[in-house]
Amino acid sequence: MTDFLEIYGRQIAQAAGTHLYYVLLSVAIAFAVSLTLGILLSRAPRWANIILPLLSLFQTVPGIVFIGLLFLAIGIVPATIIIALAIYAIFPILKNTYVGIIEVDESYREAAKGCGMSALQALIRVELPLALPAIISGLRMSLVYTVSWAVLAAMIGLGGLGDLIFAGISSNNNALILAGALPAALMAILCSLGIDLLRGILIPRPLRRDVL
Repeated sequence: MTDFLEIYGRQIAQAAGTHLYYVLLSVAIAFAVSLTLGILLSRAPRWANIILPLLSLFQTVPGIVFIGLLFLAIGIVPATIIIALAIYAIFPILKNTYVGIIEVDESYREAAKGCGMSALQALIRVELPLALPAIISGLRMSLVYTVSWAVLAAMIGLGGLGDLIFAGISSNNNALILAGALPAALMAILCSLGIDLLRGILIPRPLRRDVL
């Protein structure tokens, strides 16, 4: 193990840092877009019936195909992989945000209105807090998936842990494959645990529930 770290330790650290940068930035962008769009769609459910199925189609497009198309349009720049990952990361958060808001019991909205809250105040103080368990569940799903999707950055020479995995596959070097695969798996687990910790901090126990 010591020899393994001596040989690959620095390379793993650099690749993991690049990988994590892609994941966190793309998911942050996806979260901002999804939260905004989810709120808007909750006010226009007819549009949701059109937009959500269309966005779900992106989930069926192989990642390497989509990244390849962006590569042709943009070139070998970090924005290529970040845009691709952000688009893939949007759907789980958006769907859960939309579902979480529309499933808030109407009696809570009426109570907020009865207390003199504006529509914006009701959204911020009532609807979003009640929808938060669903939103965070979508965020966890998106974050964990993006850790695995980010491996594809190596296919167009943009680094990350995929560099080690693909180098190991091409050279039949199991150590290199493990040097990329194990940190990626550990990153996914830590991201999931981090979201669980955030969930425990933000959501009171009576409101906790998982929405897939």
